[in-house]
Order: sequence, then structure tokens, then C-alpha cells
Amino acid sequence: MQAVTLGPAGTYSHRAARAVADDVAFRESVTSIVDAVADGSFERGVVPIENSIEGSVTESLDAVANSNVSVVQEIVTPIRHALLAQSDDFDIVASHSQALAQCRTYLDENYPDVTLEAVASTARGVERARADPSVAGIGHPDNAGDDLEIIAEDIQDRSSNATRFLVVAPESARSDAGGKTSLVVYPNANYPGLLLELLEAFAERDINLSRIESRPSGNRLGDYLFHIDADAGLYEERMQGALDDVEGIARNGWVRVLGSYDTRHVLY
Repeated sequence: MQAVTLGPAGTYSHRAARAVADDVAFRESVTSIVDAVADGSFERGVVPIENSIEGSVTESLDAVANSNVSVVQEIVTPIRHALLAQSDDFDIVASHSQALAQCRTYLDENYPDVTLEAVASTARGVERARADPSVAGIGHPDNAGDDLEIIAEDIQDRSSNATRFLVVAPESARSDAGGKTSLVVYPNANYPGLLLELLEAFAERDINLSRIESRPSGNRLGDYLFHIDADAGLYEERMQGALDDVEGIARNGWVRVLGSYDTRHVLY
């Protein structure tokens, strides 16, 4: 099996993808990863969906909502950020925007005058540092190799920093098994109590929602769809009952059930 994830080699996404497949290919954006799975080019894709410090990755939310894919697993891995450079004399720190944000306190306190440069991935920032002595990158300490110094380790603002990745697959791979279910709901409606009705469909059946998040539908201003993660599998009668209610609430819109899956914790 071949998986596709954010590149180049050495990203945190790459580390998560190695838990899915030995053969890993790379793309430069989450949208292109999901599209490559949807069109059958790859059997699996691994995309970051949520970080414990910076919250949800909106590009991932939008990509799975707009494509015919399923979710077959989630991978949770701790994030260890290190500052990597050819020396301690640099003017720019380059990394993914989320990594820069996750290390904001350290950078403000220790390098208040450096320029922060957002690039496509942490590994891309490390590549910039490897090619240019005036640039430092933020990435996993293992990415230093033989030609970069580890200026500082564990520079993330919180030691509990972790990222959740979704393993996406073709729609035909969707499963009813697993202890967690993800779905996207577009009610195509706006009235008092709408969100309450959606929540009650789960609460009345004692189903915990580990995440619910709204995203603009793109159809008109103030129009939203909802991403929901429920702690119940599609094989459960209570989940089927909740889904029936949700589909009734969204009868003028649509419901996309991404599937049920289990969580895998991967430590590096």
C-alpha cells in the first residue's frame, strides 16, 4: 500500500504516514492529498486535522467536506519542535505557520527581532536552513542530520503539544466499525434552535461529541456546515438513530458520513 502526505520527507505528517504504509509519497497541500485519494491515485492519505495548541487545520476540514473520501483511522502523535540552523547566527526562522504559532512564546522571548517566514511544511523550513546559513528551521530534532545544529529542543509552548491526523481512503473503504464516527452536516437552513436540535440528536442517546465545528459553506455569507466527531460507531443502534435525526434536520441540505474508525497513538 502506498500513502500520500505532506512533504517533503521529514515532516510530522511523514512520521504519521509511516505508521500507515512503508511507501510514502508527498504533496505540497492537504487539498492535493485528499484529491489524490478521491481520484484513486493513492489508497491512503494522511492529513493533519487538529493540534492541541493551535486547534483545527481548516484546509483539512474543507478538503474532506468537499471530496468523496472516507476516514478509516486517526493517528495521534506528540509534537517535539527543535530550532535547527547551521549556527546560532541567523536572521530568519522558517517553518509551517502552525509550528511558528506553537513556538510563539519561545521565539518572542529568545529571538524577538528575527523574521518569521511561513513555508509549506516544517521539513521545507529545515531545507531552507540547510541551504542558507541566515535561516533557522523549526522541526523534529531528528531532521538536523549531520549538517545542522540543534540550537534548542522542545521549544513548543506546551509540553503536551500533540497533533491528530486523519487517514483518508476512497469512499468505498468506509467502515461502520470503530469507536468514533466523523460526519459533515450542511443543514442549508438558519433558524433559532437549529444547532440545539443537532446536539440533542446525540445527547438524547448518551453519545458524547468530542468535537463540533462550523465552517463557512461557501454558498453565501453567514451560511455554515458542521463537522462532528461522535464517540460511537456506526454499527451502534444509538448512532444510527442519531444519524436518522440529523438527516431529517438537514433534509434541505446534505449529510456526509465519513465513517467509523479507531485511534492509534504513535510515539516518536
